[in-house]
Amino acid sequence: QVQLVESGGGLVQAGGSLRLSCQASGSIFSINAMGWYRQAPGKQRELVAVISSAGGTNYADSVKGRFTISNDHAKNTVYLQMNSLKPEDTAVYYCNVAQQRRNVEFAYWGQGTQVTVSS
Repeated sequence: QVQLVESGGGLVQAGGSLRLSCQASGSIFSINAMGWYRQAPGKQRELVAVISSAGGTNYADSVKGRFTISNDHAKNTVYLQMNSLKPEDTAVYYCNVAQQRRNVEFAYWGQGTQVTVSS
């Protein structure tokens, strides 16, 4: 099992910045990728950014150029630096870890952290 603890959400004005952190603990091995998803009220959960074990990154078009995902292997932590925030970025942000066990990939989720951007 992998446990994920997120932090860093909050209320910020449009144009501001926040940094989310997600620390993993437990049976941390064979991690394929770590990422951030978000879910706004009445909408489906969507991918925001993901970073693979090899360091490759992928971003949703809506956040490219504004958000940066990074990780610290020594701390088992993944970060999401969010700049130039917009009201439409308001959502609950969830950390995700994809772990490979034999031929099956397991997904683990954090509890979510609220990000609210005021106009």
